Amino acid sequence: MTSQRGELVIITGMTGAGRSTAAKELEDLGYFVVDNLPPTLVPDVVGMVDAEHGTSQPVAIVVDVRSGAFFDTLASQRYEHSTGRPTTLLYLDASDDALVRRQEAARRPHPLQGDGRLLDGLEREREVLTKIRGRADLLIDTTGLNVHQLTARIATHFGSLQSLQLKVTVISFGFKYGIPGDADFVADMRFLPNPHWVPELRAHTGKDLDVAEYVKKQPDAMPFLDSYTPVLELVARGYLEEGKRFMTVALGCTGGKHRSVAMSEAISQRLAEGGLDVRCIHRDLGRE
Repeated sequence: MTSQRGELVIITGMTGAGRSTAAKELEDLGYFVVDNLPPTLVPDVVGMVDAEHGTSQPVAIVVDVRSGAFFDTLASQRYEHSTGRPTTLLYLDASDDALVRRQEAARRPHPLQGDGRLLDGLEREREVLTKIRGRADLLIDTTGLNVHQLTARIATHFGSLQSLQLKVTVISFGFKYGIPGDADFVADMRFLPNPHWVPELRAHTGKDLDVAEYVKKQPDAMPFLDSYTPVLELVARGYLEEGKRFMTVALGCTGGKHRSVAMSEAISQRLAEGGLDVRCIHRDLGRE
């Protein structure tokens, strides 16, 4: 049975209206994103994605006036026919005042400004985009939106239930091998007694039941779990509200074999029971 073809989103609109923000959010939602592509090449790129990732992989392509003369063909393109994918033309707009403030803050000239003023470039861009704006399937005016509000709008329109969930990664590690560089939170499990010094547990790991039970039976283990889990759940809710869709929690012990592994598994289970999308990784397990 043929899988359903993924959506193609063409992102365009005024310079400074949020095209890059929209593209980044779509990438976080699982889209294959390409920036600044001439419109005539869209079918070729989609065909390459089909061959490499399958036709169910959603694709988002940023097309804008930086393409020069190639951009004029966008108004006449019908990508539903040339790619076989359901297609949405997303147009991002904003007032001239807002666009001028954003461009001046970024300290970048407008691509159509030439030797003139920034407003001259915006005026030329609006002229070029007039027909395309009228064809847009979804038009978002970002004048009064901050970055978080725009990403929320994009997520509402294009996110699936699964892609809108916060994805939590819990990593166990050994301090002697270094702290994971991508960790949002780091907790030190070396306050718990080390199973390494229990002869019958030394060869086992925190994934083994006897070690896990030993670690969790320590007087401070359950109080830690009971207090730390609600903190992570609280932060997870805040991350989602701010448009952040990934959270990494690292728990370390000396070698990443016993305590951090057992406690990472316990934290992961509790977060999953709370409805979060969790995966547990043991970075240094097997290194000793």
